Order: sequence, then structure tokens, then C-alpha cells
Amino acid sequence: MAGNRRNNRPPIYNFAPYLCLALILPPSTLLPVDNRALVRAFRLAAQLLELHDENQFKIRAYEGTASALEALSFPVSDVERTGLPDRTGLSKTAAARVAEMLDTGTFEELTRLLSITPPGVVELLQVKGIGPKKIRALWKELGVEGPEQLREAAENDEVSKLKGFGKKTQDAILAALEFSSQSQGKLLYPQAEQLAEDLAKRLQEALKTEQVAVGGEVRRRLETVETITLVAATQHPDAAHELLGHLDGLTPDPRRSGPFAWRGTAAPSGLKVEVILVKPADFTNQLFLHSAAEAHLSEALAEVPAGRPATLRQLLKKERFEQEASIYEKAGLQYVEPEMREGLGELKLAQEHKLPRLLEDADLRGSLHNHSTYSDGSHTLREMATFLRDNGYEYLGICDHSQAAHYANGLQPERVRQQQREIDELNKELAPFRIFKGIESDILSDGSLDYTPTVLETFDFVVASVHSNLRMDERKATTRVLRAIENPYTTMLGHPTGRLLLRREGYPLDHKAVIDACAKHNVIIEINANPWRLDLDWRWVHYALEQGVMLSINPDAHHTNGYADMRYGVFMGRKGGLTKEMTFNTKSAAEAAEYFAQRKATIKPPLEFKDSLFG
Repeated sequence: MAGNRRNNRPPIYNFAPYLCLALILPPSTLLPVDNRALVRAFRLAAQLLELHDENQFKIRAYEGTASALEALSFPVSDVERTGLPDRTGLSKTAAARVAEMLDTGTFEELTRLLSITPPGVVELLQVKGIGPKKIRALWKELGVEGPEQLREAAENDEVSKLKGFGKKTQDAILAALEFSSQSQGKLLYPQAEQLAEDLAKRLQEALKTEQVAVGGEVRRRLETVETITLVAATQHPDAAHELLGHLDGLTPDPRRSGPFAWRGTAAPSGLKVEVILVKPADFTNQLFLHSAAEAHLSEALAEVPAGRPATLRQLLKKERFEQEASIYEKAGLQYVEPEMREGLGELKLAQEHKLPRLLEDADLRGSLHNHSTYSDGSHTLREMATFLRDNGYEYLGICDHSQAAHYANGLQPERVRQQQREIDELNKELAPFRIFKGIESDILSDGSLDYTPTVLETFDFVVASVHSNLRMDERKATTRVLRAIENPYTTMLGHPTGRLLLRREGYPLDHKAVIDACAKHNVIIEINANPWRLDLDWRWVHYALEQGVMLSINPDAHHTNGYADMRYGVFMGRKGGLTKEMTFNTKSAAEAAEYFAQRKATIKPPLEFKDSLFG
């Protein structure tokens, strides 16, 4: 069944800088406009309208367009422009704006708003914790027109004196600005992957060679990428430099470049790009050298006879290879997959031939932790289920938000029962496909779960996650999560740190204590596969496996396109050595059902909760 799966995930772009550059860059340098880009454009327009204190009806109209586009399960760019209103359900006016953006990369109202807004003020919309109204106050009352001016005003204690701000808000702004500055010049993995693959294809065509490959951070599948590295074989490096200097979207940096290395940046992200130019005979060696962390290349190999290369780097200097597998074979090592080449103990395992067969996307048989229109999802329960079934999976775990998540339309107990009745009906209709009754229960500030046991016992499984009060210190935060893990109804710990990559630091946790507790209480830990999260961090996967903790690759999908994020979770799991056997959602539907039932059978709810809310 796995062969039926499709990767329907649209590319993800940091769209605010893209839109600003859309006004000054020629069309040939612009990235393609997909559904996600459209959503962000219309949301940005709504934010800018609010920033300029314009008509509330217009603001809601643009927000409505964004929400409608987000709910679509097909690429809008594939629709005939004249058919947009019928296919999308948008008004003719909104559809015309969508068509304009598909054709030009922007639309008239957005262009107008950007033209009257300083670019630095647009950047401020990306700062966590301050919305358009607060930004307007900062801009109009303090003259703040960018992140650096905002930092200066906050450091001078000017922000706290504005009405509606205060010292706490000022401190939060400073923390957000510091995190943002550390994230500059980086992209999420999916963005970098698409950009790298596009550049590789264009370079192949320009150099008329097949020997162009993506290396570096992208090939090792790091969660965020600072530099895109390509290795290209050519007999004419001077000509390659000339070609690269004229490729749309690339800006050369002569100071960092050399005869055999072109370096520069890619528009509009500003991400660093390096192209290593090598002789065809050196291609494999150079790709290997530029696809592994220095610690992997320089780690001393065990039991090397005198006079033999003592590291992989030394071996590559001594001999040319045609295949990467031959490099490891020559060194007496088991082959190490590119994503594991970090110098974190993988060579010792390779020396002992103990590297496991890593998890693959085709091993996954179901998807857990997903949302529907019952809370903040874009697609109905039926749509989420049938899409997953039609793509070759056996089961769906639905985990809409719990009642404390007011911002996400969290489910009150009566709506829990309503959803569970619908699940019962759909399970009869869709069998053998199975929908498991789950919930993403908020972990409250004291570590308790967000329902009484009488509600919790109605679920097949419970994902416990932190969504609020993210500023606890490590001791309090860890104690809070440990208490949730100890709750017998907690089946799985969701996105352990709550981080949003490049946007928000994670919740401070004692990871060892949390993982040890999950091992003790038989709690699964998710690798949240949303590219903004990728949490549990891959650096803790190996420790979790050592403690016998099972992991689950969960997309946290809020729409059907979100299922394709599971591939990113698989990548992170593989980096940490995750296997099929230790991944929960490689179980069949029957095996998962048996696991949930057996686990629930061990729970002894307190006597005071024996009367069911649901009768």
C-alpha cells in the first residue's frame, strides 16, 4: 500500500521578505507561488491593513481569503484563472487578486500597502509577541522603523513606557529580537532543500553535466540550514564561475570565492551558497568531504595499522573513489548514511558493524496527532481520514485540541462525545481503515491534564502537550512535564519543548529526566514532523532509544497537505538512528489498537470519577 503515497506538501517559504523583494526583483528571480505562499500573502495584507488602521471589513475579508485558501487540498496554480471562483469558493474580487498574484507574484492592494510601509516595519511583523497594533504604536509614537531601532528603544527602557506595553512586554521583545538575530540567514530544511535542488538542476543545465549534487547541511538533513553546498564536476572552472555569476537569484561574493569555489547568496532569503568546482575524477571524494561534519571526517579510526590513513579525511587524500560505499569499505567500516555523518558515535558503531537499518518513509502505516475542523484544522474528520486512506495508510489518530485551548476552538466534553460518535460511524463506513479517538490534551501549568479522568478514559490515546506559560525556568518546566508523564492517561508526549524553529526558543527541559520518566511510565515520545518544530530534537533520539522509549513520527497535520510533513520527521529520526522497530506508527492498525487497549486496561481511575460524564 505504501506505493500509493504522494508527497502533496507545498513548499514552505518565509514569505514576508519575499513579498518585499517582489517589488524590486525581476519576475525571473521570484520563487513559484503555491498555496502556502498565497495564504501568507493574504495574511500579510490583513496585517498591513490592521497596521495602518484601515477598514475592519477589509481586514476580515483578507483574513477570510487566507483561511479559504488554506483549506484547499489542490494546488490553486493548476486552476484555470477564469475558473477560480467556482473551484475555490472565493468571491470574484478575491479570486481576481489570487489570479493576479499567481501571474505577477503580488497583487495591487499588497503592492500599495508595502509601498507605504517601511521595509523594517514589515520585518517587525515577524517578531513574536507583538501584533500590528503594537507595531503601529512603536512606529508612530517612538519612530521605530525596524528591528535594530526597536532593540535600541527597548534597551533604553522606552518601550515599557508606552501605553499597553510595560516591562514584561519589553523584556519579551528583547528576547524575541535576540532569537531572531541568531536566526538571520537561515532557512528551515524544506525551504533549503527545494532551493538546493532547484539550483542543482539549473547548474546541471548550465554546465551540461550530470555530475552536480547537493551536499553539506542539506544532504545531512539538518533542521535549519545556513549554507547550501553544491559539488559540481567541470573541466572549465573559469567558465563555471562566469555562468554562476549570471544565474538569476544568485549574488556572487568575490571575497569569499576562489578558483575552485564559487560563493555568494541566494535571493530572496540571503542564504549562503557555495559551489565546489572539481575535476570529474574527484567528484565522489569531494562530495563525500562536503557531505560530512568535520568530526566525522577527522575522528580517529580504530585499529589502523601503521602507515595506513588514520581518518577518513586522510584516506580521501590518498585514494580516489567512484562510490561512497567504497570509502567505508576501504576503511573497514559499515556504510554510514549521509544524515548520520555528524561525528556523534556513528563511526564506532560502523567499526563494530552495529549500525541499524534506519526507518524509511514506507515503513509508516498510520498517522497520529492530527487535527480537524472540530478544533483548528482546515479539513473535516472525513476529509482527513479519506485522504490518508487513499494515500495508502491504515489508520488516522485524530487529536484535536482540548478545552483549555480556547484560541484553537478546543473541545468541551460534549463536543468530544459528538466527535467520538462521528468516529464510530466513519469507522463502520471506512473499515478496514481505522480512526483512533485521540486528543491533544494541554498540559496545564501544574502538570495536570486538561480533562477529568471520566473524559480521558473515553479516548483510545492521549497526546499531552504544553501550549501555554512557556517562560518557566528549567526546574519548573521539567517538573510540570514530569507530572504529565506520570499521569496514567498520558499515552504520548507531544512536541516536548514547544519550539518553533527560527521563530521561538523551546521550553527549557531536562531532557534526560523527561526521557527517563517516559521509559519508566511507558510513554511514547513524538517527533513532531512539522518543519517549524521537528521536536523531539534529533540529538536526543539516540538516548531515547537507549532507554527503550518508542517514538512516533507525527505530522501535527491541520490540513491534508500536512501529512506529507511526516517525511521530515523520518529524516530527523534517521539522524538519531531511529529504526522501524522503535517507531510506534509502523505498527499495523490492529497492532496499534491492541497496544492502546492493553495500556488502557492497566489504568485504575480514582473512585470519585467512576460516574461517566457521557452516561
